[in-house]
Amino acid sequence: MALNPFIPKEKANTVIIDGRISEEAKKNLKNLGLNIIPTIECKQVSKPISYHPDIVIHPINHNTLIIAPNVFDYYEEMLSGMGIRLLKGETNLGENYPMDIAYNVGRIGNYAVHNLKYMDEKLKFYLEKEGLELIHVEQGYTKCSMAIINEKSLITADYPIYEKLKSLGFNILLIRPGFIELKGYPYGFIGGTCGNLSKDEIIFSGKFIDHPNREKIIKFTKKYNKKIFWLTNTKIQDIGTIISLYCQ
Repeated sequence: MALNPFIPKEKANTVIIDGRISEEAKKNLKNLGLNIIPTIECKQVSKPISYHPDIVIHPINHNTLIIAPNVFDYYEEMLSGMGIRLLKGETNLGENYPMDIAYNVGRIGNYAVHNLKYMDEKLKFYLEKEGLELIHVEQGYTKCSMAIINEKSLITADYPIYEKLKSLGFNILLIRPGFIELKGYPYGFIGGTCGNLSKDEIIFSGKFIDHPNREKIIKFTKKYNKKIFWLTNTKIQDIGTIISLYCQ
């Protein structure tokens, strides 16, 4: 089985995270000993998601990132000398859906899940090179929709993703859509609220204050022996996935 790059093999020491996060969030990341790479705005996509890491970056494996050409130069400079291989994608992102989803690919087990009509061709090539099977779903924001808990478990509010991956034998908690903040949109997605620091630790951007499935989410996460870190004490927000890396 291919190892999921959204779960670091060794405890992460670096995170790529929305450049607009609060001072409280930055302080808590530093207290965890993490080097912060703040995202730069991708001005070509819609403002609310313009700083989201999972819109412009996809980790092909644990030391290779593919990055949208729109913002490639910035990350090339920020990640220089860290032992991470960077590939420039072919698709320039645009403002309206589906022009903004080319790199927002969900990963679980040996599968890459996406609306394959709009996946960046270079990303597709490298995912197949990794030995992954590509699964088509109509949802374009597949990484946003999938909170990866371990190699076989995830949380989603997207029923077609739930149905498809459940049929392949994965452990999935299906939750109610909504109750996650994303300014400019009615609500955000669970996959965009979190990131794994290691196989034993996960960070959520905030608290599930009014989420009707709050207890189920926490119980499901802890069932797989994950220690939860809350980045803030405010309401949970979709910040476009916390991409965690172990850098040299």
